[in-house]
Amino acid sequence: MPTEQGNAQDPPHPPATGLGRRRALFAAGAVLAAGAGAAAEGLVRDDRAADGASGAPAASAAIPFHGVRQAGVTAPQQPTTQLLALDLPRTSAAAGRKALRGVLGELTGVLATAASDAPKDLRLQGGGTTRLTSLVGIGPALSDRLGLDVPSVLGELPPFPGDRLDPRRSGGDLLVQLCAADRWTLTVVAELVVGAARTAGVVLRWSQSGFLPPTAPGTTPRNLFGSKDGTANPDRAAAEQWVWGPPGAHGNGTVLVYRRIHMDVTGFAALPESHRDRAVGRRTRDGVALGGTAEHDEPDIYAKHPDGSYVLPATAHVRLASPRFDGGARMLRRSYSYDDGPDDRGLLFCAFMRDPGRFTRVQNRLADRDALNPFLQHRASAVAYVLPGAAPSGSLGDQLWT
Repeated sequence: MPTEQGNAQDPPHPPATGLGRRRALFAAGAVLAAGAGAAAEGLVRDDRAADGASGAPAASAAIPFHGVRQAGVTAPQQPTTQLLALDLPRTSAAAGRKALRGVLGELTGVLATAASDAPKDLRLQGGGTTRLTSLVGIGPALSDRLGLDVPSVLGELPPFPGDRLDPRRSGGDLLVQLCAADRWTLTVVAELVVGAARTAGVVLRWSQSGFLPPTAPGTTPRNLFGSKDGTANPDRAAAEQWVWGPPGAHGNGTVLVYRRIHMDVTGFAALPESHRDRAVGRRTRDGVALGGTAEHDEPDIYAKHPDGSYVLPATAHVRLASPRFDGGARMLRRSYSYDDGPDDRGLLFCAFMRDPGRFTRVQNRLADRDALNPFLQHRASAVAYVLPGAAPSGSLGDQLWT
């Protein structure tokens, strides 16, 4: 469960709300993590400006679907999410490419319309704009079968010690992530997405919902362990270096690593607070790294006590996930909690990066000695190349055929 990245430099901005029913729901449940939200606000401002937009959208305006980068990565993180994995039929490469082009065209139309100021479905009308954001990504297996133009670093993750992955809830040819201020929007749009995919012969592989806790704007949400999760994320300059692809065909795309991590919430809560703090590497009550003075101070992984022991224990989660062990390489984390019943709760780890090798290095360190390991179990996994955004006259995936 890699969680420690670096300090976001942009100030946090609360997400804009919709009208009517959605305004009330959003006020009750919206959060904007100080790290994730700040970075995302900077990203959405800059990316939309590249399309000629004049800054962030107005409070009552829809979040634009079209843009050089997909809004599911660049827009401020929403309170609820729905992830959908889809599989294409196994046919010839030529037939598969035709099917993929068709389904990407269908998804572009459905998602653009649902996110607009005038969604066609009556269930999305009457409550203000949906504030829907989305992303669509290509899985490594599909790319290999069809010979698509994706980054060379895209590939399946290696097995990690302790993994208990369920193949029925992992992988997928296409990965779609929907985010909104309320569950109603996600339920309706997920139905529309699956229906559009079926017209091209594509079937649903798995689906997973997630949520964020009610959190004051500008503060960091907590996960189900009670720890602040997402304290820091890369600022825009660091994101250009570590999150988005290199200049060229893949410069406006990124790679999503998804892990469904079961958490032993009861077992962890039974530990004394001091033990929980040392396992995470941060104080539970305020999120400050051990040895630090403020939540957003970068943890000093080399600081030692007079007796020579590390202030941040050698097995602390924060220490093992530090970008200082990877030449400063960072991820943009936009994770959610999930609750599939009293015996199955945990974290939907969603992180964006230029090279998924960064996740592999971090997870190998964590699997080897993370103090949280007795309370965590990775049960599902997926990797996807998040496509560049679509122009108003184009479709998602137009760059795949070059």
